[in-house]
Amino acid sequence: MHVAINAAFWNQPNTGSGQYTRQLVYHLNRMVSDLTITLVYPQVAGQPEPEAVPPSVKVKLVPVRPGNLGKVWFEQRLFPQACRAVGATVAHVPYWGGPLQSPVPLVVTVHDLTTMLVPEYRRPFLTRLYNALVSASARGATRIITDSEASKRDIIDHLHIPADKIERIYLAAGSAFSPQDSGLLEMAILRKYDLPDFYVLYLGGYELHKNVTTLLLAWTYVGQALGEDYPLILAGKKPTQSNEIYPDYDSYIQQLGIGDYVRWIGYVDEEDKPVLYRNAETFVFPSRREGFGLGVLEALASGTPVVTTTASSLPEVLGDAGFAVEPDDARGLAGAIISTVIQDNLRAELKQKAAQQAAVFSWEKTAAETLLVYDAAAGN
Repeated sequence: MHVAINAAFWNQPNTGSGQYTRQLVYHLNRMVSDLTITLVYPQVAGQPEPEAVPPSVKVKLVPVRPGNLGKVWFEQRLFPQACRAVGATVAHVPYWGGPLQSPVPLVVTVHDLTTMLVPEYRRPFLTRLYNALVSASARGATRIITDSEASKRDIIDHLHIPADKIERIYLAAGSAFSPQDSGLLEMAILRKYDLPDFYVLYLGGYELHKNVTTLLLAWTYVGQALGEDYPLILAGKKPTQSNEIYPDYDSYIQQLGIGDYVRWIGYVDEEDKPVLYRNAETFVFPSRREGFGLGVLEALASGTPVVTTTASSLPEVLGDAGFAVEPDDARGLAGAIISTVIQDNLRAELKQKAAQQAAVFSWEKTAAETLLVYDAAAGN
């Protein structure tokens, strides 16, 4: 079998789609000797070629224009043409951006329907137009892969795709995420971000659906109980402006009077994330909507207690290894955070359960189940 993979996110390993594409390719390439993999990569003039590609994986560079029109032209015309040119038997688009027509059986991974289901995200005309395009392409795909049972239900309900065309395949955390201390390197990374001895961590995006405002509201209770000794660390790229998608966090922190208890550290290098997770007292992930919620699994794999919400896929990832509260329940969120910090017996229990839950997920399993989808698609 020869699979051609849309590699648009290959050089963006800090994004969810980029991580997914790389991990899937790495493990398929290592596990399956008779599978030919070609990365079809949209090459913008002056931009680097795909990085860190395994030697046995083929690459087809496809010149494209920069910008959204160039992206759509690549997805709809150039990628299918490349699939035919390389002689692929199956095409895989590892994000919600498949072509309307494909010369070979098509597998599309729809991680989630956030841009369709959150009203603030679908208001721009071009967003609605793109959503309509990729929705139509998903309906025409041979097989759909999605990250969770919650996303599968959304796809059935909102894209009206039959359940038997959709395969739920969980993601996994990378091997770097573990409770194992890295010694002197650990200390150097903690100093790099000027982290205190004790902290509660949020690491993720700051779009509206990430629900960080509810976490900040919860901190009006947590801050009173724990004070400056256990600050909330906000990690990840801070929004440079506020709008209907990105709240004005600085103003909200000032309004709540929690500035003494909250610290921004900004962007975190991918290789540093395991250290931040495993040194946190608790990882908090208050999101309202996730296709999977990889941050929760990464924290569990790092042996860190987790507090998240009951929204969408998050209970599937968490299992019974942490706290899940309603996404609007700031008091409940605060109570769970405080409990994980001050109750030593609870912390020890959650750390043990975290390791057990994280072990349920693996990239080897993800790759093996994806290969079965390729086989099924090719047999149609």
